[in-house]
Amino acid sequence: MSDTKPMNRRHALAALLSATALPPLGLSGTAALAQTVVSPHPLAEAWALWKTGYLAEDGRVVDELQQGASHSESQSYGLLLAATIGDEAAFDLIDDWTMRNLAVREDRLLAWRWLPDMANNVPDLNNASDGDLFYAWALIRGAERFDRPALRERAAGIARDLAATCMLTATTENGGQRLLFVPAAAGFEREEGNVLNLSYYMPRAMEDVAEATGITAFAEASRDGIGIMTDLAIQGLIPDWITVAAAGGYYADEELADRNGYEAMRVPLFLIWSGFGNHPAVRRQAEALHAAEMAEIPTPTVMDRVTYAVRETSPDAGYAALGGLVTCASSGQSGAAIPRFRVDQPYYPATLHLFALLAQIEATQSCVPI
Repeated sequence: MSDTKPMNRRHALAALLSATALPPLGLSGTAALAQTVVSPHPLAEAWALWKTGYLAEDGRVVDELQQGASHSESQSYGLLLAATIGDEAAFDLIDDWTMRNLAVREDRLLAWRWLPDMANNVPDLNNASDGDLFYAWALIRGAERFDRPALRERAAGIARDLAATCMLTATTENGGQRLLFVPAAAGFEREEGNVLNLSYYMPRAMEDVAEATGITAFAEASRDGIGIMTDLAIQGLIPDWITVAAAGGYYADEELADRNGYEAMRVPLFLIWSGFGNHPAVRRQAEALHAAEMAEIPTPTVMDRVTYAVRETSPDAGYAALGGLVTCASSGQSGAAIPRFRVDQPYYPATLHLFALLAQIEATQSCVPI
């Protein structure tokens, strides 16, 4: 397996997503949500199941475990999957709902959460930078997939506001500078430094956005973020949250748990998907998963960063899929213990399950599910 990124991923994506007709799968759902995949993508059937489980008829992606809420993250994840798999009807439904309900800020970023059964469905206008990043990326993929250049123009508008709002220059320990991608426009600055969530960095998305829009800050922030991950992997597992000190260095934020959990589990996934399957953070995660397996502990979801002690486990197939991908990618061997996609799991592990399968197809072909 190579860790080298393609020189022009947009052209490669266009070839991957070449359009040919695929008949509907005959799954239940309204006409608006009927299967409309335009090419035989290998995840077409799993995507159809995902829609029946988590996508409402109006285009809202529902996270039942989080008060039935929808987030800019969930909407952008759904939009990316629809674009990649080629489901233009679902793409437009998700996009329409998102624009009507979350595009309520003065800029082109999205409010981070929509809550049902409330007089004010969007009580907080703050954004979530990962939701905005994935939304721009999904629009770029949609522009290629559906031959709709206007989607790329919208992505560029989001990217400009995201770079202006959520990228900050910080000092390194040796007196240099790096570009930070902060979690939101407000709420994550401390007197001592800036709080980061490294799962908000998706290198492949950031590189693709930079290439498609010409906003090179995304590529710079991606490279600096990968460097931070390398530094932290020396200490142990990547934490859910970390503070980058104003004078350089890192420390755990007192207000946020210092653990490797539901946030940080996306870091090795996104690194693998971006062509960095041999990154130290991926190898660390694989070590911790192997230790749990040797101790006959079920799939870990929360672990101690240094000791690898397992604090929480889950029977959900999506987390097992993530573990199977990480184990395979770090070992360089063929075949991954990725279970078949199922909808008897909550939205979040189900979506990570599809992402793991997509990362395998796009970045680690040798890790075919076994």
